[in-house]
Amino acid sequence: MQSHRQQSSRQRRARGRGRRVLALSLGFGAVLSAGAAVLGVSFAATTPPAPPAQPNPNCTLTVPANPLTAQGLATPYQLTATDPAQGPCHEADANQSAFVQATVLDPATGTVSVYDPLVVDHGTAPAIAPVLPALPQGAVVGIWFGFNGNVLALKGRTAAGQCVGGTQGGQPFGQFAYCNAPAFFTAANTAEQAGKLVVPPLGTGKDGQPCLTTRDFGLVDQDQSDNVTAEYLADAHGRTAQKTRRNAGRLGRSRTTRGATALLNGSDNLLLDNFEDPALGCTPWTAPDLADPGSKATALALNELQAAKDQAAPVAVVPLSDPMVLENGKQSRTKTNLYRVGVDQPRLGAAADGDPKAYCAGLATLGARRIALDQPLTAAAPSPQAGQNLFDFLTQRLAASLTNLGCPQAGSLPTPSPTPSAGPTVTAAPTATAVPTATAAPTDTVSAGPSGAPSPSAVPSGSGSPTPSDAPTASAAPTATAPPAPSGAPTPSPTAAPGSPVPTPSAPATCSPPPPCCTQ
Repeated sequence: MQSHRQQSSRQRRARGRGRRVLALSLGFGAVLSAGAAVLGVSFAATTPPAPPAQPNPNCTLTVPANPLTAQGLATPYQLTATDPAQGPCHEADANQSAFVQATVLDPATGTVSVYDPLVVDHGTAPAIAPVLPALPQGAVVGIWFGFNGNVLALKGRTAAGQCVGGTQGGQPFGQFAYCNAPAFFTAANTAEQAGKLVVPPLGTGKDGQPCLTTRDFGLVDQDQSDNVTAEYLADAHGRTAQKTRRNAGRLGRSRTTRGATALLNGSDNLLLDNFEDPALGCTPWTAPDLADPGSKATALALNELQAAKDQAAPVAVVPLSDPMVLENGKQSRTKTNLYRVGVDQPRLGAAADGDPKAYCAGLATLGARRIALDQPLTAAAPSPQAGQNLFDFLTQRLAASLTNLGCPQAGSLPTPSPTPSAGPTVTAAPTATAVPTATAAPTDTVSAGPSGAPSPSAVPSGSGSPTPSDAPTASAAPTATAPPAPSGAPTPSPTAAPGSPVPTPSAPATCSPPPPCCTQ
């Protein structure tokens, strides 16, 4: 009997030692297979499967409950394939990454802050749980979406968020959508008029011109003010986390994640804040990041508020020909106004009638002049396209925009007034071709979808010819500790002499992988 008790005691001690050894092993990232067996977790796939040759370009985000509250902001949005027959959607695939960005206003004080809700694959957990933001009492929250594929649809609690992604029962914008944006801008403009919200001045660039905005013809393209500046981190297992200093450190030190990769959204806003402003010596407007205390972040909403206040005439606002606001290939005043109010632009009217010819004129003259003027600065600056300097990137982007908007040749366009007092005179611009059909629209001309998932007939095929991009290539995605500029030092282009035309690239940009590399 005593021998039996001694044997049982030895067995209990052995089991205790086993548990302690297992705990220590897991704590140092070793013996994962043993830990998985005990915990019922599979670590068989330590790296995500290789993406298909042509990733599914159309995905859907599920909006969480109470999306405009602190709890809703901290609840991850879930990404799924709109049509599973086209293949899966994975947030860590840079070609399919969707992005959510919120800007928060305290109407009592006029204080603004930024928070980037997280996106995860449907049915998965984040690599690190999102931070619960502390919102001021009476906070007004606006949310904007971006996408690196073709069409991002929204489903879930869209009504609670006052979400809009296109015309009701019609076609989606494509990569872009928003929730409660008109209410946010109304509250922000009211706070500004009351002297509570102070919008910082643009400042002057190294070229002697006002710093660019998202409504300056020197920056805009065929579909301006699209997508966001939100960034995420993705670990080796394809799980995502908010991009904060703490999360970057945790993922970087973890043996199970083996570091992290930053996911970025190709956008006009990213181009402005991360590339143009640094090249021109300008400073983007930033606000406190509620997910990363002590840090500040840029945001679409901040860019639009600043553009609305300080952009000098002529002001670039979304035209009726913008492919994102076309409905079945035709101009739509309803859809154009829906898009405009989501980015704080005036509705169509006498002062902003959306005339496509005027928009083309602005691009082909004012836009081309500013690009040429800034060549000494941008030719030595990195661009969103790996291996290409910012000047070459912008000239290709301008040529593609004129083509995709169906603009006539620049020589036949009237010069908008007023024109800049300084800068090279542009004598020629790329020759335009016919207006692309709805099915041949470039991948970035369709922005995030309406409240419900679009019907198959409303989903663009994405078969159009790719165009130069605002988006970083997947291969150029920075690590958690690296800046967002692509790797590799670009080769500076020769400086253009005053009065010379903007050079047109001899061949279109080639990209690998497919979108977002090849979207605008």
